[in-house]
Amino acid sequence: MFEFLFNYPGTVFSKGNLVLLGAWPVWALVACIAAGAAALAVPVWRMRDRASGRARGARLALLWLLQSMLLAMVLLMLWQPAVSVATLKPQQNIVAVVVDDSKSMALAEDGRTRKEKALEALKNKGLLEKLGKKFQVRMYRFSSGAERMDKLDQWKVEGNATHIGESLAQVAAESSTLPIGAVVLFSDGADNAGGVDLETINLLKRQRIPVHTVGVGRERFNKDVEVTEVQTAARALADSRVSAVVTLKQRGYKNAKGRITIKTDNATLASQEVTFQAEGTLQTETVVFNAGNAGLKNLHVSVEPLQGEENANNNTVTRLVTVENRKPRILYIEGEPKWEFKFIRRAMDEDRTIELTSILRTTQNKIYRQGIENPKELEEGFPAKVDELFGFQGIIVGGVEAAYFTTTQMELLKQFVDRRGGGLLFLAGRSGLSDGGWNRSAMAEVLPLVLPDKKGTFHRDPATVELTPAGQESLICRLEENPEKNVERWRKLPYLADYQESGTPKPGAVVLVDSIVSGRGKFPLLVTQNYGRGRVGVMATQGTWRWQMLQPLADKSHEMFWQQLMRWLVQNTPGRVVASTPKSVLDDESRVTLRAEVRDRNYLPMTDAKVTANIIGPQGVAEQVELRPDPLTPGTFVAEWRAEKAGAYLAEVLAKRGEEEAGRDVVNFRREDGVAENFGAEQNKELLEKLATETGGKYYKVDDLAKLPEEISYSEAGITVRETKDLWNMPAVFLALMLLKAGEWLLRRRWGVV
Repeated sequence: MFEFLFNYPGTVFSKGNLVLLGAWPVWALVACIAAGAAALAVPVWRMRDRASGRARGARLALLWLLQSMLLAMVLLMLWQPAVSVATLKPQQNIVAVVVDDSKSMALAEDGRTRKEKALEALKNKGLLEKLGKKFQVRMYRFSSGAERMDKLDQWKVEGNATHIGESLAQVAAESSTLPIGAVVLFSDGADNAGGVDLETINLLKRQRIPVHTVGVGRERFNKDVEVTEVQTAARALADSRVSAVVTLKQRGYKNAKGRITIKTDNATLASQEVTFQAEGTLQTETVVFNAGNAGLKNLHVSVEPLQGEENANNNTVTRLVTVENRKPRILYIEGEPKWEFKFIRRAMDEDRTIELTSILRTTQNKIYRQGIENPKELEEGFPAKVDELFGFQGIIVGGVEAAYFTTTQMELLKQFVDRRGGGLLFLAGRSGLSDGGWNRSAMAEVLPLVLPDKKGTFHRDPATVELTPAGQESLICRLEENPEKNVERWRKLPYLADYQESGTPKPGAVVLVDSIVSGRGKFPLLVTQNYGRGRVGVMATQGTWRWQMLQPLADKSHEMFWQQLMRWLVQNTPGRVVASTPKSVLDDESRVTLRAEVRDRNYLPMTDAKVTANIIGPQGVAEQVELRPDPLTPGTFVAEWRAEKAGAYLAEVLAKRGEEEAGRDVVNFRREDGVAENFGAEQNKELLEKLATETGGKYYKVDDLAKLPEEISYSEAGITVRETKDLWNMPAVFLALMLLKAGEWLLRRRWGVV
């Protein structure tokens, strides 16, 4: 309809410039319009006696305006208006036809693959032939990069990735020596490199190369479930519980049931039923599993395929978890013999992954040590030196008054959390928390609660326990895999032998368990908070031993709770060297960033270290890479490396200062090929439209390409010539003149001023 009314496509007007071809100057046109409008005002004014109604002046002004507009249009046509637009010279310019060669183009929809639909447009509907009549045609196929092809038979759709930006940059690079007038891109837009970067867009803009995008494939599947992300810990202690946060989306299965499974290469670790929520929205589910024995675990997290799914290849995501073969040490100092101390030690004796060392104050000046590595360790009591205290990964302070610690020891405790990144847990007692003066100590800043400013907060009265919403999600409090059963199990635990008024949680704190006291209400029982590089917790009771004493011998609630609390305390305590990589699984990409945080003996950033990574990979890959200091983060070293072959890699990072070894750590990563194309496989129309708009092109559907060859002609790239197209003979002009005159006549008839 647009071309019928205006003779030319919209591109002519959007890219062209309006010109007047008449011999007379523009000022003469303006003068004639002004004079004509003034002349028309006289007869219109004389009609005032025949006009009826209250708004005679407004009606006459409207009639004058319509007559003046009609006169102006007639005069404008006498000045011969036209559009000057740049067009490509026939057969002197190249049109690059770029086709998506990735595996997602092999997806079948309505009985035909996306490639077959694109081929029909190119061959059967004659698009290549039409382009060939006007331009020289060069064909490219692309996946992770662009490659020339002489004929469409070389289009195989076997690429493992879709990198539109990099591929277009390669094509544009040829324009420095070739007159490329335009690019025609056939793709589903399922780019897995993060989209088209700004640098590529600016390159195309500078060279004025319009990219006309042709969208292939459905914009949304009718029936599909896709696992979009899985977040889980990169490291775990042996036999510890680990949570996998699974994000998924689906279409066509609202309110249906599905099942998430987590498997290693040879065993199923967990299985959980889920109910699908609203279509097209992200849904998050948490699945808990046991890490098992030490070693590298490939976790395959999947949603079991459902009946009628159109793309079952996007149901599984792989992640790596390194189950560490280490035994973190916790130092537990208790102020007096008590049942809680005995039962905590008994629970930890059953845990082979954590070593508990304890100092028990038997009298005011005597201590009893257990779990020490040698007779000299802790001989003087609680450590007063950095290297001795920082050798532990976690600390528990039982019912010990704050005054027992020297100023140096108090500062070391604070730095143990803040700088060392260790875990610190405070327990209740007659000399614990506020009753022990901790509310007025230097550690008050570190604690996750504002302790009551009073004495007498410890009570030997019964209290029941209740999980908070945060506690229901926490692995510390997970006694049952099923969330509902877990809440019920906590509800049935025997009452506590005592409780302590713990105060008000700070803004960053998380309350996991409340204690409920008859007649007094609720008090925070278990509270945690991150502080600096570490974490701090408060357990406001010394009476959980009743969970063991008053339940059957087979019930492990007490042991499970304390073992999980201890693992939380030490799980993320770093060593002097911590190696990491942003992505442990590389899906159809090879670039990996290795990162290492290096600390000295006092756990201060070490800036003068020499850091290297020895990388071992599949098929005999072995290489040493030097990590360079990150100028923005002291003590951090980074390196870029390419994993050219698919498979599992191990990088051992070693840090030295001179000849002295500062520490070492190991990080694992894995490269997988042929995976990324399975995800985000719906047509990304938004990306294709934006790419076309930003570069001066246009987005087309694969079934509607009839006007594409003509649109390509109006490009400012390549070898161009200016064309002038007349506007006076457009049907829209004649129609506008008729409407103006008819409108004036009808209004005059209606108002009685004919």
